[in-house]
Amino acid sequence: MFKNKIIIVLFSLATLFGCSKEPEKIKLIKETNQKVEMISAYKEGMNLLEMGDYYAAGKKFLEAEILFPQSQWASKSVLMASYSYYMQDYYSLAIQNLKRFFNTYPNDENIAYAHYLLAMCYYETIEGEKKDLAPLTLSKKELNFIIKNYPETDYAYDARFKIDLINDVLAAKEVYIGRHYVKKKKWIPALNRFKNVLENYETTVHVEEAIHRLVEIYFKLGMEEESLKYASLLGYNYNSGEWYAETYKIFNKKYKVSIPKTKKEKSKILRKIKDLF
Repeated sequence: MFKNKIIIVLFSLATLFGCSKEPEKIKLIKETNQKVEMISAYKEGMNLLEMGDYYAAGKKFLEAEILFPQSQWASKSVLMASYSYYMQDYYSLAIQNLKRFFNTYPNDENIAYAHYLLAMCYYETIEGEKKDLAPLTLSKKELNFIIKNYPETDYAYDARFKIDLINDVLAAKEVYIGRHYVKKKKWIPALNRFKNVLENYETTVHVEEAIHRLVEIYFKLGMEEESLKYASLLGYNYNSGEWYAETYKIFNKKYKVSIPKTKKEKSKILRKIKDLF
């Protein structure tokens, strides 16, 4: 309040005496006052964040940006607001502010973090193979962007683990749809779905079932040679798995498939590490 009175007084003096230097001084004082208010709003936002009042914190950070938009802290305020909304599970608000951040501050030093936070907003809305695939594809796109453009960062390290889980859900989706086609006796679409698992998600846990389904479909279509080819592939890689046992039953022990004693190792990583915030 005291500083506001100073500005009013200086403005009156400038009008009274017509001094050409006074407007510059007034502008400087006004900017200083805005900066003080911005810092105060930012600190209040941090306090609210630490208290767990994430929504109020987000609003306060955005207030700080508006108070002094030309400051270097303006971009940080947007990121902190987005993070606050993320913590509150208000992902749509977080995404909205992050997209604005990319448009307003494209060269900001924290751009990698912003992409990571956007990926996490999409990632946290993943529900499973029976739900909407949009969050999966959007999250994977952002995570791949981070790996490609910021490969040496902690964000890229975490992104690689999260892509494994996303691929697992995408593979589950393919198997789920493939099963549906099998029930409808739509063999070609079913084959395409299961083959897609082998071609694009070979490190996921759903590969075993996908191979078994290929064996099953080809056998039903009377293409026993093709069926045996996939049975051999399944036996070579998963000769102790439950799906191999189901595959063996298909042939009713009519065929003997040569299976090596050793089992191929898989390089699958399917664990979710703690977010790097």
